Amino acid sequence: MKQLRGTDLKRLHRQWRRSNEFRLAIILENLQSPFNVGSIVRTASAMGAEKLYLTGDTPSVRSAGAQKAAMGTDRYLKAEHFETVAEAVAAAKADGFLVVGLELADEAVPLFATKLTPAAAFVVGHEDRGVTAEALALCDTVAFVPQLGRVGSLNVSSATSVACYEARRQGYAISGTPDGSDAGEFDLELDETE
Repeated sequence: MKQLRGTDLKRLHRQWRRSNEFRLAIILENLQSPFNVGSIVRTASAMGAEKLYLTGDTPSVRSAGAQKAAMGTDRYLKAEHFETVAEAVAAAKADGFLVVGLELADEAVPLFATKLTPAAAFVVGHEDRGVTAEALALCDTVAFVPQLGRVGSLNVSSATSVACYEARRQGYAISGTPDGSDAGEFDLELDETE
């Protein structure tokens, strides 16, 4: 086994990209750290997200800190800034996205039990305060990433990565994978047997 480089790496990514045409976007609500913004930009670019909707005080994807983490990958997606989260959510819905809040909230459902196809826009919030109550009320649904350890929450960029990968996994479960491997079945009705 050897690492892929150059043309082989591009060919692999192109093959997987063509097998999953479901849409993905991210709404960043009042993030504080430009490094988290840059990390999310890089993940969003790698996952083929169409757009970032930045709201409030979220640093620009072109800020020095964001660029350091993103390493220029912002050129692969659109980013637009909105004054309020209500404007960003309205724009995402107008663009055809189901808006999914990513938050540890009392009525949130596990991420894997949330239908994220054919088009999902995740709302992620401030590093300490999370997604605001206003934003949660605007979401079509709210999901959380189940955690098994003793840590209370994930870093916002880590949680965003998990959500993006779950959205893509669900897409592959529907459309199939280019190599024929099993991406897992997606069924909203969980087995209730004991």
